[in-house]
Amino acid sequence: MESEKELMNEAKRQVNSRLCRVSGSMTEVMEIQAETPKFHVLFIPGNPGVVSFYNDFLESLHQFLDGDASITAVGQISHTSKDWESGKLFSLQEQIDHKVEFIRQELESVKVPIILVGHSIGSYISLEILRKCPEKVVYCVGLYPFLTLNQQSTKQSLIGKLAASSLLSATASFLVATLGLLPMWAARRLVSNSLGASWSDTAVQATCTHLRQYHTMRNVLYMAMTEFRELAAEPDWEFMRENQSKLAFLFGIDDHWGPLQLFEEISKQAPSTSLSIEREGHTHGFCCTVAGSVWVAQHVAALIKNRFTHLQ
Repeated sequence: MESEKELMNEAKRQVNSRLCRVSGSMTEVMEIQAETPKFHVLFIPGNPGVVSFYNDFLESLHQFLDGDASITAVGQISHTSKDWESGKLFSLQEQIDHKVEFIRQELESVKVPIILVGHSIGSYISLEILRKCPEKVVYCVGLYPFLTLNQQSTKQSLIGKLAASSLLSATASFLVATLGLLPMWAARRLVSNSLGASWSDTAVQATCTHLRQYHTMRNVLYMAMTEFRELAAEPDWEFMRENQSKLAFLFGIDDHWGPLQLFEEISKQAPSTSLSIEREGHTHGFCCTVAGSVWVAQHVAALIKNRFTHLQ
């Protein structure tokens, strides 16, 4: 019985957290190193781009890939627990450039294939990384992808108006930051009882350590404003057709960021793209529950294993 426990602990290795500077910006990184990796997974979060939200997902993914992959998750600049950048705001394009530079700085020596996995706007960022680093990236998986504006979504319209107003963004960020005055135990109880009644301890902790920060919320909203400008255009269908054998997307049933009409459009424009719909009742914020993290990790692992059977 003891040996079984040891095997389980070995299979689900814990992530390690570290800080590094990329293009001068302090960057939060989470990673699991495999002893003899067959591939390297680079995970790009959504917005908020707080990598600690994905702790359960990353550990589960490593387990479902049988320990054969090293995994690195790189956070968005200034979506951090401390204001390393002294209040500076970063656009979507700056976040993309940051991830490309991260690959050049941190993953240049990686000899195994690099697989990108992105969540929400992280799916769009992953496509842009694929465009800029085609020699390094062999596969790209988008989870609940935000690739273009959903004109039918009232929620998106409201978020867009909030993000577009400097005054409203600053006010909203200030109001959220006032929660930072609460002691941690009180903040955890508030988040658990309101936003995160079914959330995992990981998600509650990430909310309390990162999203109560004024600089983080300002950057979340500023990045959202630039996302709405950039994604007003249609996806680059020509690029997606050229790379459709390298692409896979997972959609949700009721997700205004990645609606099913986008699923249908991709299936028409780039029909060889691997497309799936999650019907298990998880949400766009799958990483906020253990069940969602585990299910999505298992799905991603299956995609990677099916795509790279020659590496098994």
